Amino acid sequence: MRVAPAWQLDLRPGGNDDPEALFIVLGGRWRTDQDLPSAATLKSRLAAPVRRLGFDTSALSDWDSGLLTFVVAINKSCADCGIAVDGSGLPPGAQRLLAMASAVPEQKLAVRPAGPQGPFAQVGEATLEFIRGAPQMLGFLGEVVLSLLRLLSGRARFRARDLWLEIEEVGPRALPIVSVISFLVGLILAYLGADQLKLVGAQIFIADLVAIGMVREVGALMTGIIIAGRTGAAFAAQLGTMQVNEEIDAYKVLGISAIDFLVLPRMLALMLMVPLLTLYSGFIGMLAGLLVSVTIFDIGVFEYYTETLRALEFKQFAVGLSKGTVYGAMIAFAGCLRGMQCGRSAEAVGHAATSAVVTAILLITIAASIMTIVYYQLGI
Repeated sequence: MRVAPAWQLDLRPGGNDDPEALFIVLGGRWRTDQDLPSAATLKSRLAAPVRRLGFDTSALSDWDSGLLTFVVAINKSCADCGIAVDGSGLPPGAQRLLAMASAVPEQKLAVRPAGPQGPFAQVGEATLEFIRGAPQMLGFLGEVVLSLLRLLSGRARFRARDLWLEIEEVGPRALPIVSVISFLVGLILAYLGADQLKLVGAQIFIADLVAIGMVREVGALMTGIIIAGRTGAAFAAQLGTMQVNEEIDAYKVLGISAIDFLVLPRMLALMLMVPLLTLYSGFIGMLAGLLVSVTIFDIGVFEYYTETLRALEFKQFAVGLSKGTVYGAMIAFAGCLRGMQCGRSAEAVGHAATSAVVTAILLITIAASIMTIVYYQLGI
């Protein structure tokens, strides 16, 4: 046997004084644990000549969020039909809650595409996004340059302890992954070069290939990519979370430059440690080449060592260190930029971390190409 609902719902016309008005009479208990009616039950009555809708809650005994849900649905239906809603007849508490709910804007999240997009649409969206983001990127670059100038003049404000913590996180804690990747890359270079050099019986030049390749180009490039995925994403997530928690806004209210206090220590840490990691990567790569040469191609340790010293010059180290410094600055710039641009939601933090890695790798690739061409033209 079905139990009668504890709520009451009726419609009352406005009368001769207001023939275009319709009143919803609510009574009983309007709670979420009841089988409450839906707004669709009244939609058929919300038509001409009704122009105004009101509420009569004089017989209402108890209510909770179930009443609010019903009223919000009625408001949406009336908005679609062009009917004005007068909520003055609702309980005072319900009026306050509805006013608070309408005062808070709806959170805007990234809209996911409904289906796969064509290549032209993807290229177009990427182009538009780049055009929209270019002014912000240039503005952020200008702020970073001004922060560096303030550092040189001794007016930058940040804690030295933060700088040392970032140096520890970027440098020593990154040694394991840099060691593994550099060793494997050194093995690949040695095998790749040996496959061609053995055709002319010049396997000894494996030492030249591995030493110059790792110290000058590959060591800096692989280190940059590793740090971009490991540290660049971490910077974006850290600053993005601070943006969500309004901590960066608090710095601005206190008159503290977020660029000096948050971005500058991270950029200095990467610009100092990535060149050192580049040298370390080159050394590990040369050890891998030595292992391959000695165990596979029967080259003596002293021969490999002598050929490596003959091949390496100071300019090779200078090129590798300069590229490592630039790559470190690019990674810090991309990670901090995406973190500072982060939205106010958890989804935005994940998007910022992903975008930071993509931006950093893109900037590293562009910088590597330009610097390689410039060094070649200069004969370095």
